[in-house]
Amino acid sequence: MSDCLLEMYNISKRFPGVWALRDVQFSVTRGEIVCLLGENGAGKSTLMKILTGVLPDFEGAIRFEGRPVRFRNTREAFEAGISIVFQEFNLCPNLSAMENLFLGNEVRARWGFISRRRMREKAREAFQNLGTAIDPDALVKDLGVAQQQMVEVAKALAHQTKILIMDEPTSALADAEIQNLFAIMRELKSRGISIVFISHKLREVLEISDRIVCLKDGRNSGEISSREATEDRLIALMVGRELDQLYSQRRGGPSAEVALEVRNLSGPPMIRDVSFSIRRGEILGLAGLIGAGRTELARLLIGAEKKTAGQIFLKGRPASIRHPADAVAFGIAYASEDRKREGLVLGMTVRENATMSIHGRISTRAGFIRRTGENDIADAQIAKLQIKVSDREQIARNLSGGNQQKVVLARCLAIQPRVLILDEPTRGIDVGAKAEVHKIIGDLADQGVAVLVISSELPELLHLCDRILVMHEGRLTADLPRERASEESIMKAAVA
Repeated sequence: MSDCLLEMYNISKRFPGVWALRDVQFSVTRGEIVCLLGENGAGKSTLMKILTGVLPDFEGAIRFEGRPVRFRNTREAFEAGISIVFQEFNLCPNLSAMENLFLGNEVRARWGFISRRRMREKAREAFQNLGTAIDPDALVKDLGVAQQQMVEVAKALAHQTKILIMDEPTSALADAEIQNLFAIMRELKSRGISIVFISHKLREVLEISDRIVCLKDGRNSGEISSREATEDRLIALMVGRELDQLYSQRRGGPSAEVALEVRNLSGPPMIRDVSFSIRRGEILGLAGLIGAGRTELARLLIGAEKKTAGQIFLKGRPASIRHPADAVAFGIAYASEDRKREGLVLGMTVRENATMSIHGRISTRAGFIRRTGENDIADAQIAKLQIKVSDREQIARNLSGGNQQKVVLARCLAIQPRVLILDEPTRGIDVGAKAEVHKIIGDLADQGVAVLVISSELPELLHLCDRILVMHEGRLTADLPRERASEESIMKAAVA
């Protein structure tokens, strides 16, 4: 029997007005970890949706285990042995982690009744194998982004599979969780299971994959063995040109004027006695392990959670922020780490999403939105952020993940913020788009905006920020200027 498990020939897929894929070739051998690489919108997710039956209407042919196949739905692909962990969660938020794990494949007792006891045991074992302590009975909607991602991974691994597709599985995981996941992937590989790994994190790509297949603009742009690959070569394959650097360099620096000051801030569920300040034109990083309280702090700052103690000052004056609308009124913009649930209204247009926070500014006295002003603002943000859309009326749901993230940034910039809080702003964004976002952040800081960047990627913080705060268990444990910050010093403070 041939070692070639999967062959996809001349795969093409057209959506209204655009070719998502054109004559793409892709193959996987048994027990191989193949990385599928490319910029946002290159066609990676579309190719995998074709393979898994999400998009059964396409041109081309697929051979799986030596025979031609065309999966009509995800159930057929799953039964054939193909599982996928999508970048955007595919979970039922009002069900428990255990129920999501076995949805459609419930464990039954002798008389056919569902055995919740056995499912709970199996779920606890699955989570323990991933090195995460998730309560099987916890509702998914009450779990953090990282925990939801781990439920997705466990859901795929809980069943027999021949090919496991992982679409950005590490985007919300801490370093220890990523290494644990990689250990599991290597174990699966040793058992002959093949893995298709989609990631924008080039270090991870080079560390875990055997072979790298790159797509650009819906076409094959190159293939290379991981042993022969370098970050520079992969970037050139992805974007079609060399990038001198991934991270933008600041032209100016922060002023002496304090834009935002926080004194002894405490609040649910874990923030305790946090004090810091950020100056105009400063890019302040916020680091810490998953669960350290970074997002919780941001939500307190914008009034999404009610503080129990402490004060917030803007330009030296006390600011009463009890609701996100108050934050907007004070010139504080916030981009959530979860763009699907908190950053966008997916069924609305790019225009509507980009301007939803400034209706008061673009409305008549009678409350009607001035469409001309709204269009002008949306068009300006689309051009500034280079959002790839057919026009401003395109529905946000139909954009790639990276372009959806840019629409979230467009909404923030439309506020004309004095303080901009970005929670994982480049999560799930390719290297080219990441460089663009970093340039935008640098330009805003040079214009006097105070920017707070929350990121799990330490190289990003070290190259982008003027200063880095570190959190551990709801408290600040370090305040490091750029010249004293390093991955080692940040991690030391993060586990203190």
